[in-house]
Amino acid sequence: MSTSATTTAVTRSAPPPSSGGGLAAFASYFLWGVLPIYWKQLDGQSPLELTLHRMVWTLAAVLLFQIVRGRAREVWAAWSDPANRRAHALNSALLAANWGIYVWAVANDHIIEASLGYFLVPLLNVLLGRLVFTEILTRWQGLAVGLAAGGVLWLVVLVGTVPWVALGLAGSWAGYGLVRKRSHASALNGLLLETSFATPFALVGLGWLAFRGEAMILHAGATTLGLTLGTGVISMVPLVLFGYGAKRLRFTTLGLLQYVAPTCQFLIGWLIYREAFSWERAGAFALIWLGLACYSFDTWQRSSAALTARAPSAGSPSGVRLQK
Repeated sequence: MSTSATTTAVTRSAPPPSSGGGLAAFASYFLWGVLPIYWKQLDGQSPLELTLHRMVWTLAAVLLFQIVRGRAREVWAAWSDPANRRAHALNSALLAANWGIYVWAVANDHIIEASLGYFLVPLLNVLLGRLVFTEILTRWQGLAVGLAAGGVLWLVVLVGTVPWVALGLAGSWAGYGLVRKRSHASALNGLLLETSFATPFALVGLGWLAFRGEAMILHAGATTLGLTLGTGVISMVPLVLFGYGAKRLRFTTLGLLQYVAPTCQFLIGWLIYREAFSWERAGAFALIWLGLACYSFDTWQRSSAALTARAPSAGSPSGVRLQK
């Protein structure tokens, strides 16, 4: 912009501070973080069967919730958009993969590794932004991605194993977010579309298991049956809370809160279920946590700079700033 030109920029105000929004967002991440305890109550059940049930009962829960709220037209509008259908058809596969890996990880005592996957998600998002959208990485972002890559390499070299659970969860969830950018549907309606695509396949799978006499739900007690049916509610409630909080919080605040979920998962795996956490694994986690610290600092720094730039200058009308 020429120094002689004078323009008037009207800034968009950030969401007003909201303690209710903060509590809702924190509660959503906390609930996602403590979900391993819920799934551990279903130990002995097939992870595949549980994932199929989760698809079916999540669709039922979200559809009922939207109808009760009088959002049926909104649901139909989301479904009628071809771009939405294409995006969520693909995302249904990514969501199924993510849920399946997660349930398997909890059932097979890999909660700590699952938490690692969700710690990696924001850093993988940065990398995808560079590779897919050719976004320019800041110095701190580049350092963060490099440290995360070093942490994964640390696991491969020193522990002698590829962290497939972590990479599978991070890759499927980051890919899910990437595809989600092509949809105009709300978070709830998006989940409804995804589970509606997946549910026919889930029903076929459950029918096949029942036909072969391998459906554990047919021989489950009342508690197991109730917990299985409740997988739809536990999938929906954190999303509802997240949606409420996201509208009332700054993006930076929301971004920092996202670490609540994997932190809870890590602590649950380590302290409650006593999963092994050797010094080799601790070193890898330390590198990834350091990368997250760099990423968070960069996010906070840019957000502060943006707020300063949008602040009204002295002598200018409130909310309006003169730029030269």
